[in-house]
Amino acid sequence: MSNSCEEEVITIGHCRGGSKEAFEVIVRRYMKDAYFIALGLVGNREDALDLSQEAFARAYYHIKRFNQTREFFPWFYQILRNLCINHLRKRKRERNHRVKELGRQSSTTCAGDWFAPELVAERNEMKEKVWTAVGRLDDKHREVIILRHFQNLSYEQIARTLYCNKGTVTSRLYYARRKLKEILDREKGGQQE
Repeated sequence: MSNSCEEEVITIGHCRGGSKEAFEVIVRRYMKDAYFIALGLVGNREDALDLSQEAFARAYYHIKRFNQTREFFPWFYQILRNLCINHLRKRKRERNHRVKELGRQSSTTCAGDWFAPELVAERNEMKEKVWTAVGRLDDKHREVIILRHFQNLSYEQIARTLYCNKGTVTSRLYYARRKLKEILDREKGGQQE
């Protein structure tokens, strides 16, 4: 076990004992990753910040349920991921309700607003297209792309984070990349999904 792992085990032990200061150490260690993962999943800066903060609050509240023989981040990631998925479901229900009320919004507008261009306006055009394409992937493919290419996790780390085997990660990444390429190729050809 590396020093940082040993330190984290000790810090988590203090958290389980009720130390808010110890949990602040954990938050500082993972807050940037949590924010960018949430941003990748929900496509909105304010929501990503709120959801990552809520995930830390829930992790602190439920820290005694955490199995200390496992790594913290995969456990925390499941909390964050579930919050993001619930948020997207709620947003979709609200959007569907608004669409029914207005009766005039197109389905392409609904599908594309998860990763609206204003989120990446300060980036160059290619980055904008990539983020838009990532936003069109289904949840399981979007998350492996984000974890591998934006969080730079290894296949083994992704497998531990998602509680699946390395073969599943490899397969999901293969299909996610293929779908991403198809979306980008259609964009280049001027066709929309």
